[in-house]
Amino acid sequence: MNLDKILDEAMKLDASDIHFICDNKPMLRIARTLVPLPDSEILTPDDMSELYDHLIKGNVYKDEVFNKTRKLDMSYEYKDIRLRVNISLSDDIPICTLRLIRNELPTYESLGVPDIVRRMTYQPQGLILVTGKTNSGKTTTLNALIDYINENQNRKIITLENPVEYKHQSKKSLIVQKEIGGGKDSLTFSEGVKNSLREDSDILVIGEIRDKETMEAAIETAESGNLVIGTLHTKSCAETIDRMINFYDVADQRTVKYLLSALLKLVISQRLLPGVDGKLVLVPEVMVVDNVVAGIIRKEKLSASEIEDAIQSSSDKGSIGLINSLAELFVQDKITLDQAKAQIEEKNLERLNRTIMQLRIKRDRK
Repeated sequence: MNLDKILDEAMKLDASDIHFICDNKPMLRIARTLVPLPDSEILTPDDMSELYDHLIKGNVYKDEVFNKTRKLDMSYEYKDIRLRVNISLSDDIPICTLRLIRNELPTYESLGVPDIVRRMTYQPQGLILVTGKTNSGKTTTLNALIDYINENQNRKIITLENPVEYKHQSKKSLIVQKEIGGGKDSLTFSEGVKNSLREDSDILVIGEIRDKETMEAAIETAESGNLVIGTLHTKSCAETIDRMINFYDVADQRTVKYLLSALLKLVISQRLLPGVDGKLVLVPEVMVVDNVVAGIIRKEKLSASEIEDAIQSSSDKGSIGLINSLAELFVQDKITLDQAKAQIEEKNLERLNRTIMQLRIKRDRK
C-alpha cells in the first residue's frame, strides 16, 4: 500500500477524510459521501500493520500509548497538509481514520459565518462558544476566527488543541499553540487553561471543553479578564447551555447559572449540509447573550423553547434562529426544502413555511 499515492488522490478529489478498515477498500469522504478510492485493493491485516508502523514512525511513546489505551490520536504531515490521525482496533486489527487539514485556511467570509461572530472577538473578556456535532466544521470556524484576530488585533493568543491542526504564524497578534496529551505541551486541557493565567494571555482558545474541570478553568480565566473561545459537541444553542450547567452537581448549578449569565457573550451552533451545487453549506444558529437570554439562563428551570424564542426575537442584536438560517438558505437556492424540514421538529414546520414566505415577499419588494 502506497500511502503517499493515496494522499495525493485524496487531495486531488478534495476529500475531507480517509478511512482504512481491514477487508474494505480505502474509503474517501467527499462532501459527506463515502466513496471507495479509485483503483484500490481490499485492505489486508498486513496492510493495516504496515500502515500503523508507517504512521507512528517507530515512536516508542506513541506505541506504548496505543498498546495501553487501544487508541491513539496524533498528527501527521504530508507535503502542504497536516492530517489528524485516529488509530483504534477492530477484531484486534488496527483501523485508521485520517482527517485532511490544508494549511491554507478558508477566509472567514467564505465560510458563511455570520459577521456578529467576528465582531464579538473584540470583547475584552468573556466566553464565546463554537458548537456543533462531529464534522460540523467547528475547528475550521475556530481557526478562521483565530486567523482574523491575528491579522486585525494586537493580542496574545494561546491555543490548546488535540492535536494542533492549522499552524498559525504570528502577524499583528502573538500566537502560542500548544498540543494536549501525554508527552505533549500540556497533559490536559484543564491544566493548559490554568497555566494560561500565568502567561499574560489576552485570548485563550480551547479546542474542546469536554469535562467539568476544563469548564471551571475556562470560567475562571474569563472572570480573570481574558476572552475565552472554546468548542462543545452540542447540536443547538439551548443544548449548549444545558450541557454546561449539567457539568455541575445540582447544589452548584445556581451559582454556575449566574456566572454563565454574566460571562457568556455568544454561542454559535453550526451544521453542515450538502448544498444543491454539491458543496457543503454552513447552517448557523447564533445566540447573542443579552439581558433576556441572561435572565432565562438564571431561571431555576432551563427552558429550551424560551431560549429559542429569545433568539428568534433578538435578530436586531445579531442573534439568528435555526429556522431563519434554513429559510434564508432555501430562498437563496442553496439547500432544498426537504433538507430544511429535516433539520427541525414537526411542530416548527409551520414557522419555517411562514418565514420562507416572509423572506420571499421581502426579496420581491427589493
